[in-house]
Amino acid sequence: MSSDPLSRTFAALADPTRRAMLTRLSGGAATVGELAEPFDMTFAAVSKHLRVLESAGLVTRGREAQYRPAQLDARPLVEASRWIEDYARFWEDSVDALDQYLNALQQLSPPPTTDGTDTKEDR
Repeated sequence: MSSDPLSRTFAALADPTRRAMLTRLSGGAATVGELAEPFDMTFAAVSKHLRVLESAGLVTRGREAQYRPAQLDARPLVEASRWIEDYARFWEDSVDALDQYLNALQQLSPPPTTDGTDTKEDR
């Protein structure tokens, strides 16, 4: 996996199981068993997903006796959100520019007739 933190975040988020785990963890810490409940997978598979999330910095694991509850650390999502926001602004600006262009075109064109007949300009 890439050493770039943003790449690790997006790679971790690319899997729907890991996204579901993060959603579950947003409600509070959970053990591997609790995270495995909604999935048809082994504890080993859940642990593997947790390691990817840990590597991306999205999950931390604690120590409670023999349990190692996982909890969400959403800080890497801030950087991902900023990156996405830059593109959201780009698309908003592009749509605004297109809207202005279409409005300018409408100002240049005569309005359509409502009775279905052609105007002189249409011929």
